[in-house]
Amino acid sequence: MTAPVLVGVDGSAGSIAAAHWAADEAARRDAPLRLVHAWPWLTDGRAAFADEDALPEAAQRMLAEAAEAVRSRRPGLVVHTDVVLDAAVDGLVAAAGDAGLLVLGSRGLGGFAGLLLGSVGMATAARSTVPVVVVRRAEDHEEGRKEPEGSEEPAGAGAEVLVGVDTRAPDDSVLAFAFREAELRGARLRAVHGWDLPPAFGTVGFVPTPPELAGLEELEAKGLALALAGWREQYPGTEVVEEVRVGAARALVEASATADLVVLGRRRRPHDLGPRLGRVAHAVLHHAHAPVAVVPHD
Repeated sequence: MTAPVLVGVDGSAGSIAAAHWAADEAARRDAPLRLVHAWPWLTDGRAAFADEDALPEAAQRMLAEAAEAVRSRRPGLVVHTDVVLDAAVDGLVAAAGDAGLLVLGSRGLGGFAGLLLGSVGMATAARSTVPVVVVRRAEDHEEGRKEPEGSEEPAGAGAEVLVGVDTRAPDDSVLAFAFREAELRGARLRAVHGWDLPPAFGTVGFVPTPPELAGLEELEAKGLALALAGWREQYPGTEVVEEVRVGAARALVEASATADLVVLGRRRRPHDLGPRLGRVAHAVLHHAHAPVAVVPHD
């Protein structure tokens, strides 16, 4: 059986948008959809005055309404609901253990409009053992990207999946996820490698001439082509566009304006303060114009 697509739902407009996006993804994967509420995840404050024993029941009603909304657009989709009685991040990470994908809304019932997600979403993306997709509604972005709540129509022509590629250490998990998502959507894959001048250049005050800069860019482009060569052979039906740009985070944020999905990697590296996102993933999650998938890898 195909691993389910799991989505965190708290009743907010952002989480409902994420549920619709997740439903479309589940349909593409021919997988069931699981709606999960990790109580007391992003409650609106009324829970403090409610009977504790009644809270799971209220959460079940909220999930049932969300499931009905999803089924109304995807009547053939298998949808399950579940209340996890655990802290927000712990509950979502544990619930996603057997899922193929975890989907979160950009913001819950609180938060800052200018940011893609809050501390719960950020911590979940940093700790999850499965890929996490963060979905932003159009009205949550000042430039008004198209509404990602989902559509029963296939992505088709014009669809694009954007993947950030580290040519120094390209990871198979990230590229496999990106190529598969492009194939599922019938979309073009845009592979972007953001690069910077070596720090030593600034230390010694060296400024490359335009021909020298072009030569460095050519080397970066060759590295990107090499990283993608094997994957192009595995997915001959997928159109691939390769780009090298200066500045990894900025390059991905700018390129996300025309993308349907952005794919990034996150290393499962130990840290004294616990699991954390790298600076590029952190910046893109906060500022991207499209849904962002964070894929954990070694």
